[in-house]
Amino acid sequence: MTTKTKSEPKSSKPPGGVEHFAEAAECLKTLAHPVRLRIVQLLLHGRYTVGELAEDCGIQDNVGSDHLRLLQRCGFLTSEREGRKVYYQVAEPHLAKLMACIEGRFPPGGAER
Repeated sequence: MTTKTKSEPKSSKPPGGVEHFAEAAECLKTLAHPVRLRIVQLLLHGRYTVGELAEDCGIQDNVGSDHLRLLQRCGFLTSEREGRKVYYQVAEPHLAKLMACIEGRFPPGGAER
């Protein structure tokens, strides 16, 4: 059995503090909804209208608009009007890594973990 006589040197702490994570926490709360996660998943694979997203998620268009507005407020999405249609797309490139992490931990289709 070995015992430590000296304390191990601590690695340097990352910069910042709890207060620096307030905005991140709010945006992560926004993502923490099954419909919004599905919307992000879809938009990582292409551009969609509110109607297309709402249909896939099984919700009304106005509810889909509310979800999209929340995601846009955090800077996750952008929209582009083409004639009468508005298409949404991912604006935050880090969402792909975050979604890959989520899909790896909770695979679509209910595969075993």
